[in-house]
Amino acid sequence: MKSLLVFSHLRWNFVYQRPQHVLSRVAQRWPVIFIEEPVPGSGEDRIEQIVAAPGVEVWRPHLRGSEHGFHPAHKAVLQKLVAQCMARQRIDDYWIWFYTPMALPMADHLEPEGMIFDVMDELSAFKGAPPELLDQETALLRVADVVFTGGRSLYNAKKHRHANVHCFPSSVDALHFRSGTGDHPLQQQIAHPRLGYCGVVDERIDLDLIAGVADARPEWQIVMVGPTVKIDPDSRPQRPNIHWLGQQSYQDLPAFINGWDVCLLPFALNESTRFISPTKTLEYMACGKPSISTAIRDVVEPYGHVVPIRSDAAGFVAACEEILARTPQQQQAHAKALADVISRTSWDATAAAMIELIEQAQAAREANELPAVANIAAELARAAGTSARAAASRVAAN
Repeated sequence: MKSLLVFSHLRWNFVYQRPQHVLSRVAQRWPVIFIEEPVPGSGEDRIEQIVAAPGVEVWRPHLRGSEHGFHPAHKAVLQKLVAQCMARQRIDDYWIWFYTPMALPMADHLEPEGMIFDVMDELSAFKGAPPELLDQETALLRVADVVFTGGRSLYNAKKHRHANVHCFPSSVDALHFRSGTGDHPLQQQIAHPRLGYCGVVDERIDLDLIAGVADARPEWQIVMVGPTVKIDPDSRPQRPNIHWLGQQSYQDLPAFINGWDVCLLPFALNESTRFISPTKTLEYMACGKPSISTAIRDVVEPYGHVVPIRSDAAGFVAACEEILARTPQQQQAHAKALADVISRTSWDATAAAMIELIEQAQAAREANELPAVANIAAELARAAGTSARAAASRVAAN
């Protein structure tokens, strides 16, 4: 393998998270071409090529069509543009890495040496998920050589659907998220105590919980850092003590977090959060900051001993009061417990382990110990046909 082609539903310059952490490190082994979903409504069909990091080049398609995402209407033109870019750069020995099954049909004309599926979210549970996503995931699990999952819950959901599934929960760059960083200018005038959250604000956030905490303790300040997507910004609670600061750079996040007294993981408990493994959990810990979470499974099981788990605004208020009342000795003991957790994980170790598994799969394929790379188009048709027959059987049964 000389290159990795990565199809992603997330943009490289969006919130800096799992894909960027992993692939910027994998790129030290193989050059990475990061193919984003198309930008619709452009004046012409083209691919913008961006050097995003050492070894990482982003291909951002701009298409005239109005459809969003890896929509079937984009397939022909996107395949043509990708093929042209590959020919110009003489990319002919490569593996494909998928972050979304929706991109699988876009790759049915390619001839990779192997395929990887990194399941960082249960995308079918997200608001507005296309109905064909489940069929395409079934096809992708059939053609992938190796499957990674972004947490224990996702691993348990996928481990019986593929013979080579490996769990790689969210990790952290501890050097980046270290304690002691100076306060960020955007929040320097905000009073203490400060409660903070950083991350995407969407259907996964319990906005009623945020409002409840703000109303219960109007003297506390709640700082919300991150972009608002897929929900109406006007649905966010507006209070004098809630500060919506929008998306900030990854470089600035430690300065925000280090200025908070308590960090929040205020997730709603719904289908879209059933399988999440929040990256920010460890980022808060790496800054030495206490946090409180709702009962997200991938927070409760590994970190419940250092992260209080509460179910509602009253519970969050009580936990915050307990944290704010800790003695210096209690604060020191808690910081030591957080440091112990952080010492056992890193994105460097995660990427290294992934590279080793890919190399093992590549060696097995080169030794003809694995079957030929499956035909993507055939597997897509097979998955759709199976789904259609199952639906017809349900209708007949009723």
